Amino acid sequence: MNLPTRAQDAHATLAAAFNTGDIATVLSMYDYNGIIVPEPGKPVSGREQFEAAVKAILSIKGKMEIKTVYCLQTGNLAVGRSEWSITDGDEVKIQSKGIELMQQQPDGTWKIVIDHAFGALENM
Repeated sequence: MNLPTRAQDAHATLAAAFNTGDIATVLSMYDYNGIIVPEPGKPVSGREQFEAAVKAILSIKGKMEIKTVYCLQTGNLAVGRSEWSITDGDEVKIQSKGIELMQQQPDGTWKIVIDHAFGALENM
């Protein structure tokens, strides 16, 4: 799967990779020098922590849907706000509202530098 060449496509690319179990694409969507918040209040950084966080999310069986609420871009930076969920049939396994900072790479693709999966919840 190819990485997004437009910031506003990052959420859809991430969900598609998750839904096909494409861990390589999911991992390549992230800048390991950044931050991911896989659980409320537990930010992590670095390759090993990113891989552990992504594998934990991929272990949740179901379909991921990510709605882009907005994506604002200036130059090679973009901030997105998402509403996402993982469902299995009618069962909602997890859902949240996130905030993501993305950066355009020299090859024109976009990576997520900060992924606060719970950053837009009212109590965060």
